[in-house]
Amino acid sequence: MPATLPPHPSGSLHGLSAVVTGGSRGLGLLIADELLRRGCSVTLAARDADELKRAAGLLHDRHAAAAVRTAVTDVRDRESVADLFRQTAEACGGVDVVVANAGIIQVAPAETVGTAGFDDAMSTIFEGALHTSLEALPHLRESRAGGRLAVIGSVGGLLAVPHLLPYSCAKAAVGALAEGLHVEAARDGVSVTAVHPGLMRTGSHLHAVFGGDRRREFAWFSALAGTPLVSMDAQRAAERIVTAVQRRRVRLVLTPAARVADKAHGLAPVLTARLSHAVNTLLPSAAGEPELRPGIDVEPAAPRTFGERLRSLGSALNDRSSRAYNQRHRTAQETTS
Repeated sequence: MPATLPPHPSGSLHGLSAVVTGGSRGLGLLIADELLRRGCSVTLAARDADELKRAAGLLHDRHAAAAVRTAVTDVRDRESVADLFRQTAEACGGVDVVVANAGIIQVAPAETVGTAGFDDAMSTIFEGALHTSLEALPHLRESRAGGRLAVIGSVGGLLAVPHLLPYSCAKAAVGALAEGLHVEAARDGVSVTAVHPGLMRTGSHLHAVFGGDRRREFAWFSALAGTPLVSMDAQRAAERIVTAVQRRRVRLVLTPAARVADKAHGLAPVLTARLSHAVNTLLPSAAGEPELRPGIDVEPAAPRTFGERLRSLGSALNDRSSRAYNQRHRTAQETTS
């Protein structure tokens, strides 16, 4: 923290320096927006420079005097993450709040994704959270306000979700990391909050990648992610996440459906597995294309079948979110993949 800043009132985020990985779109962008609203300066970190530029522009439009920095960062590379925190600490006088949010979503049967897909999920989601956490902690210990770290897991890490197994495995590891770090970092005055969201209307279906029967996989995922009774308004989710970080909560599970699933798995794991099996029978088979493609390529230009029209109705809110939260663009990684 800069020496000129006075001590902060308990719980206040005003004037603190925050870093959000995966901050260029979707939930990360909304968390950054909420941190700015509460008086933080924010550094957005992501892999795509153009996407970061658009995100910073969106935030400046909402917050005229916003202190927004961007940093091209690959969370899979620990040295890239170390540079992120060194440069942020130098530019902002320290690092007080960190949200480890970067991740990917692969939607396909496990045999279609293959071991390479699992490796990719673990590298981006788990190792990304690990690199972010370990490089952030020395800076957070030095925060005069008491450092705060939030690690974004998922309900998919609390129980295995069919056709999302690489994501579930990586998020399960993230959940264990967050719980362990909470215990170890507490003696140094650093709080660690494990966040486990359920489905949210972030527009992420356009940047998730799909394999097998791609169009059917896209249809069920995008429809569920946009259904109000199942999914959550992403802006409301971001507000609750930042409040949990501000209050130094240990654990936050978002959406009623996610809380029910969490408790059901803990109390009746066999029954939960049987219900997951029943759900899996409704999902597409492994037949189809082995190559994974982003939803922005899979999305039908105009619904042709009854199922596609139904998906279009079910995901209308999610489609609207994709335009608002910087999702309606092809990233450099997708363009060159």
